[in-house]
Amino acid sequence: MATLVILGTQWGDEGKGKVVHYFAKQADYIVRYQGGNNAGHTLIYENKPFVLHLVPSGILFPKKTCLIANGVVVDPKSLKEEIAFLESKKISVQDRFFISEQAHIILPYHKLVDEILEEDQIKIGTTKRGIGPAYSDKVKRIGIRVIDYLERDVFEYLLEKNIAEKMAILKKAKVDVEQLKDSILKDHKHLSKFLKPFVANTSLIIETAIDKNKKVLFESAQGTLLDLDFGTYPFVTSSNPIAGGVCSGVGIGPTKINKVLGVVKAYVTRVGEGPFPTELFDKTSGFLREKGVEYGATTGRPRRCGWFDAVVVRHSVRISGIKNLILTKLDCMENMEKIKICTAYKYKGKIYKEFPSSRTVQKYAKPVYEEMSGFKGQIRGIADFKKLPINAQKYVRRLEELVIAQIDLISLGRKREETIEVRKNIKWF
Repeated sequence: MATLVILGTQWGDEGKGKVVHYFAKQADYIVRYQGGNNAGHTLIYENKPFVLHLVPSGILFPKKTCLIANGVVVDPKSLKEEIAFLESKKISVQDRFFISEQAHIILPYHKLVDEILEEDQIKIGTTKRGIGPAYSDKVKRIGIRVIDYLERDVFEYLLEKNIAEKMAILKKAKVDVEQLKDSILKDHKHLSKFLKPFVANTSLIIETAIDKNKKVLFESAQGTLLDLDFGTYPFVTSSNPIAGGVCSGVGIGPTKINKVLGVVKAYVTRVGEGPFPTELFDKTSGFLREKGVEYGATTGRPRRCGWFDAVVVRHSVRISGIKNLILTKLDCMENMEKIKICTAYKYKGKIYKEFPSSRTVQKYAKPVYEEMSGFKGQIRGIADFKKLPINAQKYVRRLEELVIAQIDLISLGRKREETIEVRKNIKWF
């Protein structure tokens, strides 16, 4: 078998887009297994920046097959815009991009409900793109799948049911329900035609590819600490970005997963609400934000910044069975006098070395830090680990010890080639 899962180990924004782009050149198939267009992957291709929200970044390489699997929720209008953008850049998706017929559809009322709930209930800090309400409909068994969207009679019947179910919340928000319905039906005429050529049984495509020993890369959105079950609930996403999410999000068995690579940032960032034990509120936060260009690829929101949290990453390593890591944005810590690493939390006199489930502990725990000397000079452009400043090397080795996983690669920029192979000749596929 030749399968590789790439996932985030923090709160997302670890640099997965560049990492997937780096490995996509070796892969035959690149598969997105969860999330929606609330994710944004920024990468550089032929010296041009690309931000992709739904289509896997492997699409930038000719002859690669890219799939959106059943675990993803799809906004047809957003997808159409993204494909039009790619085609405007002379990147064709024809005959090499497919969408699962079992993926669920995001419709305009999902976005409206998302916005209403964000104001009326616990403020999560969602992107308000309808992701959560679409997954909610899926769980309530009233969701509309891609295959349903293509069958007009089925779609119209389910649309009536869905609008009736949401009538109270929409009317309370003074939404013109009839106008909303008419707009959805009008869009459906052209969007269903747009979707049809891409729709397929992606589970079967992937199974066949694996049986033929093709190289298959599974790409997550968000990060482990935003996982619906193992993240900082309720300040999480509505799906499972962890490695286990591949099985249900794609339709393959766990024995088909060969290797899991975790993406970890040299410091930590978070967008939106929720606990963040190592968050900084001083000039260091601003330094990291500006040096790392820490603004959301999807929303443009400034990211909250903090010191590296080994408790969080160790939790992620355990949950997804990660043995290999790629460290990103180490170059953004150049010329810092001191660097801190959180090794545990402290709450009411108790030390927590493992990530706590308690909302109270997550919110009020104080980080226990160890301090290391920073490193001087510019490291971007260095291609050999041994040529990094000695203190940078020590930092990397200490992170490995604390999170109990090997750092095999170090990314020092957004371009594919700006990557150090710490351990050479690893067979990823």
